[in-house]
Amino acid sequence: MKYSSRMLVSTSAMAGLIILIILAPESEGAISCNDVIKDLKPCVNYLKSGSGNPPAACCAGASALASAASNAADKKTACGCIKTAAQKTNPNSKLAQALPGNCGITLPVPISTTVDCSKIG
Repeated sequence: MKYSSRMLVSTSAMAGLIILIILAPESEGAISCNDVIKDLKPCVNYLKSGSGNPPAACCAGASALASAASNAADKKTACGCIKTAAQKTNPNSKLAQALPGNCGITLPVPISTTVDCSKIG
C-alpha cells in the first residue's frame, strides 16, 4: 500500500512539473492588448490634439511598452493592438510619428492605422 501511494505522489508531482515547464515559456514576456492600451492611454489626448511635448505620463507609458515588447511575438501583438486603437481614435499622424522621438525612446512599432503588422518583428 505504501508503494502505490508513493508512486501516486511521485506521478502527481511529475505531472505538475511537466505542466509548469510547458506553460512557463508561453506566459513569460507575453504582452496583451490590455497592457498596450494601459501603457498608451495617457497619450490619447496628446495624439489627437496635442502640441509641444507629450505629457510625462504618456512618455512613461510609451517607454514601458517599448520595454515590454521585446520579442517578435510581443511586437506583432503590440502592433495589432496599436493599429486597432489608432483606427478607433484617429490620432494626428504627425504627432504619432514624432511621439517616440519627443519622448526620447524607440518604439518597436509605429503608431499608425496603416502599418502592416506582418512585417513587424
